[in-house]
Amino acid sequence: MKKVVVIGATGFVGSHIVNELVERGFKVTGISRSEKESDNSNLSYVALNIKEVEKLADVIKGEDVIVSAFSPAANKPELIEDFLEGSKAIQQAVKKAAVNRFIIIGGAGSLLNDEGRQIVDTLPQDLPFIPKSKAARDYFEIIKKEEELDWAYFSPALEMNPEISIGRTGNYRLGTNRPVVDDSGKNRMSVEDVAVVIADEIEKPKHHQQQFTAGY
Repeated sequence: MKKVVVIGATGFVGSHIVNELVERGFKVTGISRSEKESDNSNLSYVALNIKEVEKLADVIKGEDVIVSAFSPAANKPELIEDFLEGSKAIQQAVKKAAVNRFIIIGGAGSLLNDEGRQIVDTLPQDLPFIPKSKAARDYFEIIKKEEELDWAYFSPALEMNPEISIGRTGNYRLGTNRPVVDDSGKNRMSVEDVAVVIADEIEKPKHHQQQFTAGY
């Protein structure tokens, strides 16, 4: 049984990843800002500040895989700085704990359009999600220089939000650095199927020190 840590375990994406992993029989430790109880013997939660590298490293030591779904509050003016500081702290803790496999849930903004431009740079810059998208893109530029860890950076579909009510289908197609579009030209995916993609990647790793994405 693989032991997996999910950072950001009570968030929108992280909570679905936790549920999928527990359903598959993984031993899961969820890390979040606040306390949470679990009545499942394969699931426990730890509340801590992920920027405390030593404490985080102590918690994740001996685990098989670390999944980071870390995401600071979207309405904070210092969101980009918080995201980068937190993400780099997690990366540092993973290395300090000597856990080799590290999967990051990033953003779709770092995916490339048909002209080879990162999508976040092609959108109106006053959209509310732009700071978070830029932060995730900036961290991708950092993690792709990492040579020691066996990392994988997952960019969700452009349309992946609470309004997508498709649910869990278990069906998807993988891609690398460009959106995977369906027959109607849309790049979308439910959060439940994002969790399926991540769980599948943990069970049978296909992506090593690279970006990947998925769509229907």
